[in-house]
Amino acid sequence: MSEKEGGSGGASPQASAVTVSDVQELIRRKEEIEAQIKANYGVLESLKGVGMNEPLVDCEGYPRSDVDLYQVRTARHNIVCLQNDHKAVMKQVEEALHQLHARDKEKQARDMAEAQEEAMSRSLSQSEGLSPPQAFAKVNSVSPGSPASIAGLQVDDEIVEFGSVNTQNFQSLQNIGTVVQHSEGKPLNVTVIRRGEKHRLRLVPTRWAGKGLLGCNIIPLQ
Repeated sequence: MSEKEGGSGGASPQASAVTVSDVQELIRRKEEIEAQIKANYGVLESLKGVGMNEPLVDCEGYPRSDVDLYQVRTARHNIVCLQNDHKAVMKQVEEALHQLHARDKEKQARDMAEAQEEAMSRSLSQSEGLSPPQAFAKVNSVSPGSPASIAGLQVDDEIVEFGSVNTQNFQSLQNIGTVVQHSEGKPLNVTVIRRGEKHRLRLVPTRWAGKGLLGCNIIPLQ
């Protein structure tokens, strides 16, 4: 049962490189445990409103006959075990997000080096009369811990390419919505202009604790 769940999670996200899917799995497990805790509290509520601390003996020290003592003890035991599992999973979520963010910083450093090279080549292109790629949309909010945040998207990023959508074929935000719906769990290449520099990001649309598959809001530039 849940005790096993709480103890078996140490191998996957901790041992090797943490992935977005590891975090999603931990969040799913956290939600399952929360649902089980709620269900066990529901059992206690159904037993004449008995909670975690009410005595199970009467004023004379005899076991109470008005409630099912076995059910009460079982539900209380389950709640204590599940709460311990919940603490363990929350710690794993925190550590996994920390690893993802640390790796994201390394990735941003690599992206910065690539962006500097691209900026140089872009300035050469501009000097030869070639125009830089045009953005068609802009990011105006990013939720912490979301797939968009994990991918490195930032507010005010101007989108040049989103999967198969680019300036040439972009018509409305529905184009992006369609790409996202068909790419759940699959990496999308997203190219943005950030403070005049181009950044290539790898975004995986996935279900997470918040709404949607991205956790960001995008608006068209025109």
